[in-house]
Amino acid sequence: MRIALVTGGMGGIGTAICKRFAETGMTVIANCLPAYPRKEAWLAKMAADGYRTVQAAEFDVTDLVACRDVIGAHTKEIGPIDVLVNGAGITRDATFRKLGAEDWHAVINSNLNSLFNVTKQVIDGMSERGWGRIISLSSVNGTRGQFGQTNYSAAKAGAAGFSKALAQEVVRKGITVNCVSPGYVDTDMVRAIRTEVRQSIIDGIPMGRLASVEEIAALVAFLASDEAGYITGANIPIMVACTCMANRCDPQSVCARHSIRYWMRIMVQRITR
Repeated sequence: MRIALVTGGMGGIGTAICKRFAETGMTVIANCLPAYPRKEAWLAKMAADGYRTVQAAEFDVTDLVACRDVIGAHTKEIGPIDVLVNGAGITRDATFRKLGAEDWHAVINSNLNSLFNVTKQVIDGMSERGWGRIISLSSVNGTRGQFGQTNYSAAKAGAAGFSKALAQEVVRKGITVNCVSPGYVDTDMVRAIRTEVRQSIIDGIPMGRLASVEEIAALVAFLASDEAGYITGANIPIMVACTCMANRCDPQSVCARHSIRYWMRIMVQRITR
């Protein structure tokens, strides 16, 4: 039985990934922050839903020593990590002129430096065993950039670059390293946006809906499988191309004009609260 570690495993996308892995027969370690208040309820719900091979690991992905100690303890207890999903991340949005150093470093540490901290604990074991899967969650904003998200966009672009570089280093060790870059996903964070603003997002998507967390998890599960053994160094977007690549469209197109209007409006709302 393979063992998977999912950082940020108790969030919306992380939960879907944990479920999908458990359905394939993996033992799953879902990471959360120390003293995370929803941990016990989350574990109880997973068990009640039949996901009994899922357990928790409390550590801060920005803390290298904590990553080493906790992942090391779980490895000794249940076995080495075969599949790693770097899914932990935060946002601290502001225009660059108003962005403070604290919020810059918080996002870079959580969304980018964490890849070093966590991956460092599993890469040697994967190399020695000749098999491993490392999948990091990036974002379409890491490719196209986003107004008010210099920190987030930089970190997510870095995640893609990290994956492409590491993939070249371990390609002969039986390890694949890939990125998944979602567009708009139906998560609690998106559902918390004001109804009219959320609807404006959906109205601008040609498919007429957000991506589901299950769709993200399905791709991650495939990349973690034996069948995906010939895919490495890839950054795979999950998005409706017209919406997410609006900045490459004709500036006068409906797609581009809607995207520009929406993001100007949402960032003004965020920054002036």
